[in-house]
Amino acid sequence: MSRPPTYLIAEMACSHEGDPALARTIVDAAGRAGADAVQFQMWRAEDIVVPGYAHMPALRRLELSPGVWHSLAAYVRERHRSLAIIACVYDEHALALGEAIGADAYKLHGGDIANPRLIRAMARTGKRIDLSVGGAGLDEVKDAIALIRATSASPIWLMVGYQAFPTAVDDAHIRYLATLRDLFGLPVGYQDHTDADHPGAFWLPAAAMGAGVEILEKHITHDRSRKGADHEAALNPDEFARFAGMVRTLDRALGSARPRPFSESERRYREYARKSLVAARAVAAGETIADADLLALRADTLGLPPAAREGVVGRRARRALAAHEPIRDEDLA
Repeated sequence: MSRPPTYLIAEMACSHEGDPALARTIVDAAGRAGADAVQFQMWRAEDIVVPGYAHMPALRRLELSPGVWHSLAAYVRERHRSLAIIACVYDEHALALGEAIGADAYKLHGGDIANPRLIRAMARTGKRIDLSVGGAGLDEVKDAIALIRATSASPIWLMVGYQAFPTAVDDAHIRYLATLRDLFGLPVGYQDHTDADHPGAFWLPAAAMGAGVEILEKHITHDRSRKGADHEAALNPDEFARFAGMVRTLDRALGSARPRPFSESERRYREYARKSLVAARAVAAGETIADADLLALRADTLGLPPAAREGVVGRRARRALAAHEPIRDEDLA
């Protein structure tokens, strides 16, 4: 059985710059590229930071109202029905809004891995939880999983990666992805935050797919050159489309881990590449074949394989064989 297609999440984050029109542009790009889901980051500034927080003005500028989120969710469902909506929520107010807009799944940000109240509330929805474990210790991951399991049967995906604006290649730790999968027996995804101008923005996720991840989360923006919010690791629409194309090509190339019947092209290759036993000289009908009468060469048609040589020596030719003619079993007495 072939490997299931990689689940590709287009992470919008705050690339919308607080502008609903830009948010729709990003949704359109994700839909056209064939992403499986678009991810919203939903919050109110006063619910996630203290008054006087240094970045409060920026948060206020980027905040979208509940009405906009409702409108954007409706836009996704009207224009891009194949896109699921994942809501990354930071508090219970945002979680309630996620339920109101009909989010298909929730992402628990890595900063809330040790937030039992939010974890329980999220689990009570019964929806899938994408558990971000970047910067989390194994005990914290175990505790979060245990909280979810004790609350509901919500499916859990472990999402590995963290945003360091951007994240250095040396911090990818791709081998750790398989370790987490084997430790917890859960689907594991890779959240890529590599510098979008670095070639690794494409080949690190490709390496993660080779390591066995089933989910990729990739940031998408409307125009990285504007250097807006969350731009460092975000791909432009055309780049994201190429990225999605790469992912789907790799899905086909990864195939199945189990042996399978030869494809038509493999059969043609075998016929072209494999050598056959051929007559080293003209052999008359009735002659006994000696070892010196045999060569292993490629020919236009297949004969007996070189491994059959010992079984051919000492047998008689049923018919005359021309020099360099492939020898078949029916040619021998």
